[in-house]
Amino acid sequence: MPERRQRRPKAPRPTPPKPVDLARWLFILSAVVGMARFLVQVSDRGMLIGELRARQPELGQDELDVAATGGTFFSLLLAVGLVLICTRLANRMAAGRNWARVVLTVLAVAGAFLGVVRLITVGTGFATAYGLVVSPLDLVFNVITMAIDAVAVVLAFQPAAAGYFRSRPVTVDRAPGHP
Repeated sequence: MPERRQRRPKAPRPTPPKPVDLARWLFILSAVVGMARFLVQVSDRGMLIGELRARQPELGQDELDVAATGGTFFSLLLAVGLVLICTRLANRMAAGRNWARVVLTVLAVAGAFLGVVRLITVGTGFATAYGLVVSPLDLVFNVITMAIDAVAVVLAFQPAAAGYFRSRPVTVDRAPGHP
């Protein structure tokens, strides 16, 4: 009969400092706002069918409807999945995992970079010149998400937060019988 590993009682999780806890909720809020932006874009069925018709003019109306419905459903699954991933990362960060803080920061910086590129593209007229349509509502979502992400990153790297991530002890689970 194989030996069962005895479980050690888990130590109570330390409460994250206020900046880390607030950063967690802001990262989650940013993901939810991003999902709302995505849902607004996907909810314009006429635009989706128009895009599909322009890219694949040989499709009939029934095929366009099926493609739009499938694309919308897949988009919803993707949006929910991304919110869940961001939520999980934010909760890991709040539990003191520095790697989660780094991953969230990289995602926030990448999102901010793309947001700035989008703003520059629209502001300089390149979007119009290349036939890209960017709605004012999309730009508002863009700016809101960038602001939330910026505040979350700043909070996650406050001195009190940095001390919280350094103070986390590293534990290694060893097999029974090994020192």
